[in-house]
Amino acid sequence: MTQNPDFSFTALMFIPSDSDRQQQVKTNIWDKLLSGGAGSQLQWTGAGNPEHTPKWFTGQWIPFANDDDLAGVLAKAFSSCKTTHLLFINNYNLVMTINQSVLDLIQLSLKRSPNAGLVYGDYDLIGNSGITPVRLLKHHTGRVRDNQDYGRLFCFNVSAIQKAGGVNRGLRFHPLYDLLLKISEQNELVHIANKFLGSLYSVAAPKQDVNVFDYLMEEKGSQLEAEEIATEHLQRIGAYLAPGDYFQKRPQPMHNPDLKASIIIPVNQRPEFIGTALESCLQQTEQDIEVIVVVNGGAEDSTIPEIKRYQQGGDKYRENAPRVQFIVVDINNIGFCINTGVDAARGEYYVQLDSDDRLKPQAVADIINVFEADSDTGMVIGSYDVWEKQDDGSLVRKAEIPTVTHDEWTPENGRNNLLRIGGAGAPRAIAIQVIKNIGYFSMNEDPYSRNYAEDYELVLRISEKYRIGRIYHAIYDVIRHPGGTDHSIDQETIDRNDEAKDWMRKAAIERRIKLNLG
Repeated sequence: MTQNPDFSFTALMFIPSDSDRQQQVKTNIWDKLLSGGAGSQLQWTGAGNPEHTPKWFTGQWIPFANDDDLAGVLAKAFSSCKTTHLLFINNYNLVMTINQSVLDLIQLSLKRSPNAGLVYGDYDLIGNSGITPVRLLKHHTGRVRDNQDYGRLFCFNVSAIQKAGGVNRGLRFHPLYDLLLKISEQNELVHIANKFLGSLYSVAAPKQDVNVFDYLMEEKGSQLEAEEIATEHLQRIGAYLAPGDYFQKRPQPMHNPDLKASIIIPVNQRPEFIGTALESCLQQTEQDIEVIVVVNGGAEDSTIPEIKRYQQGGDKYRENAPRVQFIVVDINNIGFCINTGVDAARGEYYVQLDSDDRLKPQAVADIINVFEADSDTGMVIGSYDVWEKQDDGSLVRKAEIPTVTHDEWTPENGRNNLLRIGGAGAPRAIAIQVIKNIGYFSMNEDPYSRNYAEDYELVLRISEKYRIGRIYHAIYDVIRHPGGTDHSIDQETIDRNDEAKDWMRKAAIERRIKLNLG
């Protein structure tokens, strides 16, 4: 296929100083693109150390030392670009191989999508265990996470970059995140998917294990920069909620509560954990509470005998301790379980407790204090420590993981930043009447949701109407173990979970735009 006269391309790539790696770049990128049907008129820009320019490279050169100046490289490349499109090949510190037909495919994609500001596509990851296809998610308005993966090859429409205001050279950590959000406000981000042998390129790199706590090790400056980018994006599209806007007074309870709080625990086949969870409830300094365990494995669920030990007649029953009751259902649906517990609750406030975690003794008392300090507060979110269950059953504090405080949830901007981050924090406590008025927890009705993010969806909606109170010291212990939902997560599950939350974000953005329009 020859180059379409409506499109012209400049390829931007990193050229290392090492001669062996330079040869890899020539073979895997330079030669591949030149041998494609649309590659004969391709312009080239290289980024690297100009003292180590290889003889075969005949394009423009941009000095580049490290990835802290990615914004500078992109800004220079776009400002000097004389073509309609810039193909950014982000091969910094890794080996990429471009399939020679990639420009032919992109040209046709651009013909089909005249408003495309970006074309990106799936790729293959080559590691020690073989080739793993990486299937990226298609962009929509809910894709506002700063860790959204668009791959390593980007075909930018140069006029769309100009229309978006260009590259912000002041950004150290997230220039691409900022650029992609700005482009998406006026142009399409077009994704080319792979079913089988349909990837656009490959990347040689070991597959990284997923750690849901990686973000805790990220520099504070990185988090703050990403928050500013996301906030400005929400402001531009009309989805930003200003501090205090639309807050309501917390509604008076309609169910005549006679207790301060109801701790609700959904559980399925976890007899080895439920005792620890229940003990943490009975040891609360605030005793004007109840514990409702919703067993969703049916009447034969192995958790039931362990719960009965804490009821009258059981060996762990304590006459003056908070009452422990259980409700049995035979559908494993977490939102359904919590909602069932909410409808049975005698407490004014719902307090979350997962069956494999535990509350610190002062948790409920601290939560109630925050509620009672502000009548606009509809929900309280705490902080937690991370523990790990050992093979011998003992629990060990993960000292390398600091107390998870979710500092990004600030009184001023937390409900906007919530759209960017992965979760709201734990434990979560909500006024029972707020849950009912908002419409209860999601029960897997949302796209891609499979016992996941039922609480995130509710937090998004609550934050639009009520203040979210925060507790920045640990009142909860998350206990990691091989059977936990955040342990050894495969990529398919990660993608499905991201899809679920991103669709919830999309719905929230649409609600907020409508709210601001009045």
